[in-house]
Amino acid sequence: MIFSPPLQPATLIKRYKRFLADVTLPNGETKTMHCANTGAMTGCASAGNQVWYSTSNNPKRKYPNSWELSVTAQNDWICINTAKANALVVEAIEQHRIPQLAGYDTLRTEVKYGKENSRIDILLEQTASEPSRPACYIEVKSVTLLQEEYGAGCGFFPDSVTTRGQKHLRELIEMVELGHRAVLFFAILHTGIENVATAHHIDADYSQLLKQAQKAGVEVLCYKADISAKQIELKTSIEFIH
Repeated sequence: MIFSPPLQPATLIKRYKRFLADVTLPNGETKTMHCANTGAMTGCASAGNQVWYSTSNNPKRKYPNSWELSVTAQNDWICINTAKANALVVEAIEQHRIPQLAGYDTLRTEVKYGKENSRIDILLEQTASEPSRPACYIEVKSVTLLQEEYGAGCGFFPDSVTTRGQKHLRELIEMVELGHRAVLFFAILHTGIENVATAHHIDADYSQLLKQAQKAGVEVLCYKADISAKQIELKTSIEFIH
C-alpha cells in the first residue's frame, strides 16, 4: 500500500477525546487532526513522537488531516490507523503473499454472517475449480501493543477489554462447527513486535475464549508489516504464542 498523496511529518503534542490529536508542523504551526484509532494506543501516542499524516480533499470533513503513522523514540514505526488493517490483508492475499490463504476464486469483504449479527472482514470462496472446498471466514485484528517487560519484541492483543472481539471469536467457532474454515488474522502494525500473544493480563475472558476457539479448529495467522513514510506492506509471518 503506497501512500498517495505522500504523507507529511509532524510532532505529536497530545491525543485526546479518543479521536483527536494536536501536532506541531515543521513550520511551528499547531494543527488538530483526526485519529482513526479509538483504542488505548498504549505506547503509540507519546508526546514528542514523530507522526505522519494524510490529507483528504473532502470539503465536508471537519478535520481534513488524518494521523496515519507514529515513530517511537526507539525508531519503531507504527501504523495507528486501524482502518488500514483490513485493506492491507486484502492486498496481501490478492498479491499472493499469504500462502495459507491462497487458491480461492473469490474474495468479498464485510459480509453478514453468524447468529450474533456480525460482518466478517474477509470471506474467501471457491466457486469454480473446486466448488466443494469450504469457505474461509477471516477476522482481522490490528496489533500495535508492544510490552517488552514480558520479553523482547513481545506484542499483545487486545490492548483493552474487547467484548466485540469476544463476539467475533464465538462467530468464528460457529463457522467451524458449520463445516467452514475460520481464521483469526493478526496484522502486526508495529515494527518492534517480533511475536504475538493474547493479553491475558488485560482481557482474561478473551484469552480463554481464544484457547477454546483454537481447540475448536479456528486458525491463527500473524503477519508483520514493513512500514515507512512511503508505503506499508504485510510481508513476514511471525510466531503466535498463546
